[in-house]
Amino acid sequence: MGLMDFIKGELIEIIEWTDDSRDTLSFRWPDNDKQIKNGAQLIVRESQVVQFVYLGQFGDTFAPGKYTLTTDNIPVLTTLKGWKYGFQSPFKADVYYVSTRLFTGNKWGTSNPVMMRDNDFGIVRARAFGIYDFKITDPKLFLKEVAGSDQHFRLDEFADTMRSRIVSLFSEALAHSKIPVLDVAARYSEVGEALLPLINPVTTVKYGLELTSFVLENVSVPPEVEQAIDKRSSMAAVGNLNDFVKFQMGQGMTQPGGSSAGGFATEMAVGMAMAQQMMQQQDGILGPQSTPAASPPSPPATQTGKGVPPPAPAQPPEPPKTATGTPELLSPGDVANTLGVSEGDVIATIEAGDLKAKKIGSTWRITRSAVDEFLKS
Repeated sequence: MGLMDFIKGELIEIIEWTDDSRDTLSFRWPDNDKQIKNGAQLIVRESQVVQFVYLGQFGDTFAPGKYTLTTDNIPVLTTLKGWKYGFQSPFKADVYYVSTRLFTGNKWGTSNPVMMRDNDFGIVRARAFGIYDFKITDPKLFLKEVAGSDQHFRLDEFADTMRSRIVSLFSEALAHSKIPVLDVAARYSEVGEALLPLINPVTTVKYGLELTSFVLENVSVPPEVEQAIDKRSSMAAVGNLNDFVKFQMGQGMTQPGGSSAGGFATEMAVGMAMAQQMMQQQDGILGPQSTPAASPPSPPATQTGKGVPPPAPAQPPEPPKTATGTPELLSPGDVANTLGVSEGDVIATIEAGDLKAKKIGSTWRITRSAVDEFLKS
């Protein structure tokens, strides 16, 4: 082997790389400490970009195609090396292949709850996770900020590096958008699309990446917030509480057993009778009192001197009263048990003005006539 053949064997004449891994983001082409021949062939395939780096400085960038490396088409590298025009000597530089294809189905998630301000619930702690698709748009910025000088930067390394950054961007974008937590939990796809324009400008400027899709698969809040959401949903489903109570009672008429139509009718009859009795009690206690008529004179004594008084006229029986002499008052719990609803529903009906009641101390009291009036309305 002659000297020229030896030198030729120590120079790189063709630079190309075929990516068959499907998970490589950047790859530093192995030069085995050899120099690149002036006039060497550079092959860049579709979905690839080649970036030259010389002593830590970015040189020329090549899009897909086939190139002959001379001072004519590597002007940046020529300037960095201080070459004169037509320089023919071999040179040494790092060659990075960067994949520009779309990487899909990348998972992201919050390791700790994200604090967000909500108009309905105040400060809320929320956890979220989902997937996103991305592609590299600026190879230089990506190599500088993400991959670094890693010889073979893969997708799993990228996930570890970017997960916290993506979550941070998501948190900032969510806070900036001021989307209510109820909307976040109910419309994942719409929220993801709304956040994408807020996240992309940051990823493009900071990391040389563009997110083509950002999907929320789940947003969870603490149990107490979930209970509040469930309560609000229930109230929205109930609508008019008055109609809802009547509907429940009507449903009870069709149920077998103790809630049959006959049993329900009996309960209603008893309730009506009690209501009428209470009205009589109110008339006896609060109504005008009539002056009792004078008793008729006693008949004259008999011959024996012993007079026998006639029997007293029949008087109507006194209406039943409580120990205090006032009509029986029911608590919201008593009414709830009678109607088959929750105590909270009864209190809500009172506060809405549909059921008449009087507040004694810190508790509500309801007369049976008020319950009867509510059922008739």
